[in-house]
Amino acid sequence: MNFSLCAPSSDLRYPYNEVVRSTDFSLMMSKPSLRIENVIKRDISQVSSNPEAGKAVMSSNLMPKQLEGSFMAKKQFDDHVHKTECVRTLLIDNYDSYTYNIYQELSVINGLPPVVVRNDELTWEDVYHYLYEENAFDNIVISPGPGSPTCPADIGICLQLLHKCWDIPILGVCLGHQALGYVHGANVVHASEPIHGRLSEIEHNGCSLFHDIPSGPNSGFKVVRYHSLIIDDGSLPNDLIPIAWTSSTDALSFLGTHELDVTPDTSADFYPNSVKGKKVLMGIMHSTRPHYGVQFHPESVATCHGRQIFKNFREITENYWRRLKPKFTKQRGFPYAACMQMPNANGLLREVSEGRQLAINLDSRRYNEAFRSGQSVHNVDKNSCFGMFKMVDLSHPNIGVKHLKLKWRKFDCLAGKVGGARNIFLEFFGRNSAESTFWLDSSSTEKGRARFSFMGGKGGSLWKHMTFKLSDESDTASKAGGYLTSEDAQGSTVETFLEEGFLDFLKKELLLIRYDEKDYEGLPFDFYGGYIGYMGYNLKVECGMVSNRHKSRTPDACFFFADNLIAIDHCNGDVYAMCLHEGSTTPSWLEEMEQKLVKVEASVKRGREEQTLWALRKSTSKEGFVCDKSREDYVTDIEKCLDYIKDGESYELCLTTQLRKRIGDIDSLGLYLHLREINPAPYAAWLNFSRENLSICCSSPERFLRLDRNGILEAKPIKGTIARGATQEEDERCRQQLQYSEKDQAENLMIVDLLRNDLGRVCEPGSVHVSRLMDVESYATVHTMVSTIRGKKWEDITAVDCVRAAFPGGSMTGAPKLRSMELLDSLESSSRGIYSGSIGFFSYNQTFDLNIVIRTIVIHEGEASIGAGGAIVALSNPEDEYEEMILKTRAPAKAVMEFL
Repeated sequence: MNFSLCAPSSDLRYPYNEVVRSTDFSLMMSKPSLRIENVIKRDISQVSSNPEAGKAVMSSNLMPKQLEGSFMAKKQFDDHVHKTECVRTLLIDNYDSYTYNIYQELSVINGLPPVVVRNDELTWEDVYHYLYEENAFDNIVISPGPGSPTCPADIGICLQLLHKCWDIPILGVCLGHQALGYVHGANVVHASEPIHGRLSEIEHNGCSLFHDIPSGPNSGFKVVRYHSLIIDDGSLPNDLIPIAWTSSTDALSFLGTHELDVTPDTSADFYPNSVKGKKVLMGIMHSTRPHYGVQFHPESVATCHGRQIFKNFREITENYWRRLKPKFTKQRGFPYAACMQMPNANGLLREVSEGRQLAINLDSRRYNEAFRSGQSVHNVDKNSCFGMFKMVDLSHPNIGVKHLKLKWRKFDCLAGKVGGARNIFLEFFGRNSAESTFWLDSSSTEKGRARFSFMGGKGGSLWKHMTFKLSDESDTASKAGGYLTSEDAQGSTVETFLEEGFLDFLKKELLLIRYDEKDYEGLPFDFYGGYIGYMGYNLKVECGMVSNRHKSRTPDACFFFADNLIAIDHCNGDVYAMCLHEGSTTPSWLEEMEQKLVKVEASVKRGREEQTLWALRKSTSKEGFVCDKSREDYVTDIEKCLDYIKDGESYELCLTTQLRKRIGDIDSLGLYLHLREINPAPYAAWLNFSRENLSICCSSPERFLRLDRNGILEAKPIKGTIARGATQEEDERCRQQLQYSEKDQAENLMIVDLLRNDLGRVCEPGSVHVSRLMDVESYATVHTMVSTIRGKKWEDITAVDCVRAAFPGGSMTGAPKLRSMELLDSLESSSRGIYSGSIGFFSYNQTFDLNIVIRTIVIHEGEASIGAGGAIVALSNPEDEYEEMILKTRAPAKAVMEFL
């Protein structure tokens, strides 16, 4: 292929401009009056030049110092909106897990959030109406996605858009790029190697899409690639012009190769399909239409100059409309388009297509005033703008409302004086086999990983124990809710069918609580009482997944409503006793707890603990755990995952299985105490739902998602695990081997981009950023690779909305999330149950902190189960993946075997 077809100086940079100048568009339009009379009604002023724009080394989402304090570069966003009018984008989502990274970028660059529409939620008639009659959009962006443009189910309406919307600027990313080639006759074929989460240096021809972006080897223009398919450059028709390609035949890792101690294995066995041969086509444009495509992902956190590409597309859009109609001066008066996000948008759009007026749940007058004055969209009322979240009906706000008061006492430096959190828990909650108790246990606090622990048991008048089980119908596409059993403090039990599911119930319950923020002023943590428990993996059917193939043996969610609890600050040893109640009098529990805490001695209950452990260790049952799948079957499943990845069905699949052992009646609290001793973790937990004969002993090192009282969301995904070394020197080599592993970097980067997407659905434009990327953290038995993603939540989004947007954690599914979960359901032979779900709290004031349930022993009806797995990527070796899965079970399995 001759890549010099379009030199930087060529007029082909804007080949359609001459057509615009010389052609009577009324002769070319299918409905000329619509486009000429209605669309060309506004002048989009030139984007103000930003001298710093071309200096970014990588995506601005990885610039925590620039974002610190103002979060989100809010000032830059506001200044941009004041200087220019807004460009309105229709963003087609191909069921990808990176679409909302594009959404975030376009929100900042365009000055207005795009409208997100999935590829099968609109008919061509709907699209035509909004593009050509309502003139609602200035351009279209087609997202990445799983599958192939040759499959109608994968690409939806995108091919029609590319074929019929020849007069509207369109940018296709990855799958959208392939669709642009395919719709004009190019062949889409398998790449010589699937490339996912790896980088390439890019050369380009200098066309407008790459304005102010360097080109070629060592230029600093590196991009992230997630694809298994490519456009065959030899099949490009004359209408399509190549504009970018890889500058070498080698894919790169993000951190490169360590210069001193670690040399990556580049053998054919480790990289069985290493990239060989010619360069790969990375970008195309149409010769006469304003249509562009890029094979790489400009929205990735590790792509250099990614934001500049989107800025350039905005400028292409503006220049296109100016050339089309010089008197493009009048503003088009369409209401706040971003409120049409799916799924609610579908019904709204259909109403318009049937001749009825669009009814958007926003004060259009207020929005239009803000639009005309250049007011930031941050300041516009956003109620009900987020179509991916169901609004809870609170039409009778006084029915069921609870006015809660918080009372608390602080005991300075007490924890160290009484032997720490373990002794406190045993003294106050360890009796009667610790029935109906909880302990969110930061048992590993070094390096600031965690600071606070929370513990409690059956408490005051507000205490409840809730168990939720999905109905049998929830295993099908009907998602028919489930049954909630609730026991109150007096022992009264009520069963209710929740048609809309558990998360809607929890959201409504939290919204019904009223409180005074002054009650918790002075407390250094974010949990003051409320719901504490777990959500099982199968609740994915309430978060976008169509169905569950396997039914969980354990309840799908169990929570206490905790009104009496103790918090421990491990930083300085302070202990807090807290009591949540209705009414004005101070509850007696708080007074009693105050008297007991000051009398506790460091030696409390030590003799009882030793006796309990000794008695239980008399057991003669030493048979090991049995895996649900044999080594051979698990390796075969890994190979199937690799086939799916090769075919473009997924970028990464987190394949799991379960190990099980019958243990009968044991002191499960004693087992947990032993586990926390040999494998301390920052997000550890003990939960005992005695009514369900269910205990959970968790030593998780991974945070799923946290929301603090300032509205900051944080995720800390783990991807990449290696065993500790036997000596200090060997241990350091293991740590560096993980740090510079190309495979583990690719795994981590894919999940970081996925979590950025999930946070991007509920966070303010420009706010999502990566404060730590691919740090290695060391624990008792393993090193892990951890990243941290943060963002500022939209003010009107609730805590449960945030969880729904991201559950289950992407590190346990893969990407794209929905397609990956479908594939995993087909491969895994049983439900994951609690494993891969989340344990944590929802405070009554809408803060929460949830972990990822890994490194966990679930004890249910006399059986202990341990879930484990690993991310399968294109670079995975099946045997190595099996060994990594076994490694992750080592600490909890050892705890059980030593304890019995």
